[in-house]
Amino acid sequence: MKKIFFLLTASVAIISCSKVKDGEYLITGTAKGIENGKTIILQGQDPNTMAVIALDTVKVEDGKFEIKGKVTEPAFHALILQDKPQEPVRFILETGEINIAVDKDSIHKSKISGTYNNDEFVKFNEELIKTQKRLVDFQKKNTQTMQAAQQKQDTAVINGLMKEFMAIQTEVQADSKKKYTTYAETHPKSYITALILQGMAGDPSADHKKVEALYNSLDESVKNSTPGKKVKEAIGLAKMPSVGASATPPVGSAK
Repeated sequence: MKKIFFLLTASVAIISCSKVKDGEYLITGTAKGIENGKTIILQGQDPNTMAVIALDTVKVEDGKFEIKGKVTEPAFHALILQDKPQEPVRFILETGEINIAVDKDSIHKSKISGTYNNDEFVKFNEELIKTQKRLVDFQKKNTQTMQAAQQKQDTAVINGLMKEFMAIQTEVQADSKKKYTTYAETHPKSYITALILQGMAGDPSADHKKVEALYNSLDESVKNSTPGKKVKEAIGLAKMPSVGASATPPVGSAK
């Protein structure tokens, strides 16, 4: 009985400690090395025009910043530093407490955590980077050789390197595609899965029956997201007769 009471008390404590309510977000950021007063902009997209717009602006104070607001569903957003407008920190804005540690020297190394979809986004990207490492390593290893061959117009070396590159690229693309599919199969509650299915639904070569099966297995919250609704729409369109096709077989045709 004491154990049950302790668990209930702990659960209440966890809930009460939350700084946000359902439908709200709190971005708690650290910006080590960034001067006081520097501006950080939260960017999103206008739902009607899809144009990039500024949603909020804050100032860095003592290496920290906070942005709080309301959100209806998960969606990719970005933080823009005043001195680096071309290097956004991309993350998923959603209900909950989101932690972002900005790396001012290497923006792409900024750390994002705190909510389910952001944690999944980070892990998924890490897996893709591992998959693509062979391609990156090949480019690093052979860049100087390729440049020298181009200067000498050595077509044999150029063609040889291009052939190797294309072979690795094909393998990496196939491995990446498998990772996308495997992730979608195993993460029905993830916003990333909705985006993967949206991409698959728009691919003429994709197995649309599989797309539909994966869509049907999604959590309702993911189905009701914007990309989830687009997947449903694409599935419906794929089932419609093609232009010029007859909905019923012609008279005298085999049944």
